[in-house]
Amino acid sequence: MAVAIGFLLLAVLLVIGLPVALALALSGAVGLYFVGGTALSTGILAAAPLGAVESYEFVMIPMFILMANFIVVSGVADDMFNIAKTWMGRVPGGLAHATAITGAAFGAISGSSTAAAATLSSTTIPGMIKHGYDRRLASGVVAISGTLSMLIPPSGAMIIYALLADMSVAKLLIAGIIPGLMVTAAIMLTILFLVWRNPDHAPSAESYTWRQKFGSLKSAWSFILLFTLVTVVIYTGIGTPTEASAVGALAALLLAVSRGTTVKELIHAALATAEASCMIALIFLGAQIFVYFLTMTQATQDLVTYVMGSGIPPLAILILALAMYLILGCFMDLVAMLILTVPVITPLILQLGYDPIWFAVITIVMGEVGVLTPPLGMNVFVISKYTKMPVADVFRGSFPHVIAHLILVAILVAFPGLVTWLPSTMQ
Repeated sequence: MAVAIGFLLLAVLLVIGLPVALALALSGAVGLYFVGGTALSTGILAAAPLGAVESYEFVMIPMFILMANFIVVSGVADDMFNIAKTWMGRVPGGLAHATAITGAAFGAISGSSTAAAATLSSTTIPGMIKHGYDRRLASGVVAISGTLSMLIPPSGAMIIYALLADMSVAKLLIAGIIPGLMVTAAIMLTILFLVWRNPDHAPSAESYTWRQKFGSLKSAWSFILLFTLVTVVIYTGIGTPTEASAVGALAALLLAVSRGTTVKELIHAALATAEASCMIALIFLGAQIFVYFLTMTQATQDLVTYVMGSGIPPLAILILALAMYLILGCFMDLVAMLILTVPVITPLILQLGYDPIWFAVITIVMGEVGVLTPPLGMNVFVISKYTKMPVADVFRGSFPHVIAHLILVAILVAFPGLVTWLPSTMQ
């Protein structure tokens, strides 16, 4: 009875538009009251706030967000796009390919999908439209390229997943590298298909000499430095992911200062980081209360027992789980999806014998699709806001990439070694 009340209240609160953090906290608290009365609920409410954010690993989240914000104000994204544009030259859809490459590079030093989408919107869409690109093609490429920050380390979504599932943050971050490169390739192949089908949607761009191409790489040192400091440090074990996040944030600050970023811009980056970090901390607080509720009612254990005894094939359960993430992505952002589902779904995946790191990665890829699908589509609304384009046009431009992503998920399900190999080589 208590389980039904807790979940029903959570659904109602989410439907009426209450913030996810408050919906989780209220439904969890009410559920705990029905389980153990006032003493149990007040006791957990008193201990939950500290328990939610006292983890040493939680420091990674504000540090990586701070690094992303420093990168945004430093103007590095402009340099990355110019480098990619120079090297792609007169390749069909060259500027769109350059946007995909920039999205991958920006994802490797930011970890924020929203920041990536906002930055790419202001740096690449105007250039593509100016050169005669179709507005829907341009916006769709930017929408999907912004999601690469969910996979390529440092990924905020990966860190949150690892903390919720109590798994190795370092291995999960490294596991996203090969799928991230595959997603980048899928985006570029989709662009080639769209340009082949409608050549007038992506006119030929300016060509560059080899001297100009190699000359453009002079400004790439900052990206290489930050990527090395974060990813290589984590992979080799020189430092923990938390230490790597702090070093990355410091390096991003020094880079921003060296590029003439003003004190006002740095303060704005710090304030934006504080706001985002507090929001995530509040969500973790609500999740902690709701997880206590699930633990007290043994709802997760009962679900695992029921599914394991149902006789449903493991592959069918996996497909249903992935479909659930696709549906949830239509109505909420990725962080909310992970907060709601990971504590429940992880024990089931382990019981079925699937690799938890592999499942985490394909879940994040499904989350990429979720931020592009109506009616929510957070990245779509960010791009619409920055470009003043109709939301419907951005959704239409994103649709071919959604199909490509679903095909890629099928490949990752069929060949799990594409995800698990690289983390398996770590110490």
